[in-house]
Amino acid sequence: MLQEINPGTLVNNRYQVQKVLGQGGFGRTYLAFDVQRFDEACVLKEFVPENTKEDLVRKSRELFEREAKILYQINHPQIPKFLAWLTEEDRLFIVQEYIQGKTYSELLYDRLSQQKVPFSEAEVIQWLQDLLPVLTYIHLQNIIHRDISLDNVMFSNKQSKPVLIDFGVVKEKVTEIFSTTEHNASPFARGSIVGKVGYSPPEQIYMGQCYPCSDIYALGVSALVLLTGKMPNLLIDYLTLKWQWRSHISISEPLGKILDKMLAEQPAQRYQSAREVLSALQSMVLGYTMTNEPTRTLGIPPLNLKRDTSTKTPINPEFLELCRQELTRSVGPFASLLLEEVLTRFPNINCSQLVEALMAEIPHPQRAEEFRKRMKLE
Repeated sequence: MLQEINPGTLVNNRYQVQKVLGQGGFGRTYLAFDVQRFDEACVLKEFVPENTKEDLVRKSRELFEREAKILYQINHPQIPKFLAWLTEEDRLFIVQEYIQGKTYSELLYDRLSQQKVPFSEAEVIQWLQDLLPVLTYIHLQNIIHRDISLDNVMFSNKQSKPVLIDFGVVKEKVTEIFSTTEHNASPFARGSIVGKVGYSPPEQIYMGQCYPCSDIYALGVSALVLLTGKMPNLLIDYLTLKWQWRSHISISEPLGKILDKMLAEQPAQRYQSAREVLSALQSMVLGYTMTNEPTRTLGIPPLNLKRDTSTKTPINPEFLELCRQELTRSVGPFASLLLEEVLTRFPNINCSQLVEALMAEIPHPQRAEEFRKRMKLE
């Protein structure tokens, strides 16, 4: 394998390498500065061939260019921009927008360390509703991510919705060409090995085949990990290889059925599009809203929506920003989403009612009370 690029090295007379962000079987990922764009931070993904035969290197470059051009056409606010592709000697690179923030693996670890609880059902439903339109977008362009996991979904410091990173399509194509030799040319040898064990569906692990519903499966696994706080291998019966997640968490039956269908072993039994999953979630949420009053399990009195609001004092922007900041201390990056959701549900709410409603969204009673005190509503 080619040696790691040293910090300070200028790649293609433009991208100055700063440090290694990660390394795997396909190559390395570097943080770099674009010296032609005022040292703008970017991600430099290097794909390092194991087989350096001249004809394979040439063919891989052709394939790499074709696939990179496909990814270059992606334009979505929740996907890092593909800025360029380039080759230098035997190295293949893709340049992408740098997303400053944390992966959801890191956020889950922080949540479990600090609050001792995983993500709530409401948070995960919102998370799915934010990501499914992204899958719809790429699938309509005949692009399959192939490597969805909590490591490849980020919370960006610049927006509230999750960002989908590290597409596996180029990895798959480069691996396919470099793993092929004159003595190893069977279709099975060329199957995709992109993906993570536990997250990837059976057809991807065993057959190297990927479909839109393969991404849906991996997204369902990711949702389960957020809900349970446990890695996929702990949610599967090691004797039957069947999902046993229900023994680890209690969630609403409608959401459970949606997750079960996302995680069906056979591709034909799953949702066939991200739109189908999103429609099922929206129907579930709508049905809940129409048939249930909000319940409180934390000892917090329910919000009195029948009180007279004729003398209601409008909530000023400064108070809303304070709410967002203090709620972030209690629930993390989903604070903005929760605040927006409460304001949408209760448009005539006053300051005191807003604090009560937000307290009900905080999973720990002690943290909810601390939030109330910080808001100076004794």
